[in-house]
Amino acid sequence: MEELYALLAALHRPCRRQGPGSAETSRLAMRLAGLEQAKGLKIADIGCGTGASSLLLAEDLAAEVTAVDFLPVFLEELQQRARARSLADRIRPLACSMTELPFADNEFDALWAEGSVYNMGFENGIRTWRRFLKPEGMLVLSEITWLSDVVPAEIRAYWEKEYPEIATASGKIAALERNGYSPVAYFALPENCWRENYYDPLRERFSVFLAEQGHSDRAREIVAMEEQEMALYEKFHQFYGYGMYIARKRA
Repeated sequence: MEELYALLAALHRPCRRQGPGSAETSRLAMRLAGLEQAKGLKIADIGCGTGASSLLLAEDLAAEVTAVDFLPVFLEELQQRARARSLADRIRPLACSMTELPFADNEFDALWAEGSVYNMGFENGIRTWRRFLKPEGMLVLSEITWLSDVVPAEIRAYWEKEYPEIATASGKIAALERNGYSPVAYFALPENCWRENYYDPLRERFSVFLAEQGHSDRAREIVAMEEQEMALYEKFHQFYGYGMYIARKRA
């Protein structure tokens, strides 16, 4: 498993993003969450990768951001990018598992998690993390979501094997309500968040990555896995995508 993580980190580290998203959709989520006018915010960015969201939160909101990822190489890259943008004093990197966060109860004004909660499961994640939010604190996360309740068997079988918790937005919103949140807003990420911002830069990495890894069998397997996911998105993108969910912790 350590070899797999090391190879995935090597493939993804140079990319601006490790999943679908954009500065525009992150900023829209900030506005919908009511964070733009707030001062002195403390935010945890859980599963931050190389920090696309952390940098934006620190820059746009002047927030104190705790950037959490279990891969130290991603946090090293984040620190380099933060220094280049004069944001290092606002971002605290924290290398740990999102299942074992060392936070105090009611510590944060907002929890941010773009494309990462699937690592522990949506419902488990929102239930576990809730105690770290202040009363009325905001949860903002993106999550793989069915865009229709009628889905072709091929893509349903793929995603239900990869991530059994995939569901429609109504199912995710119901889970938020069950676990002590009041839903505030939802929107689906546009296709450019997948293509131009995630898949295209990743695809450009393949040949360099394979050369770096000596075209090892394991490296070729990882590229083949990524190429399969890309091909499925091109074929079935009208049926699934990422949904951005914004919710407030109920007292």
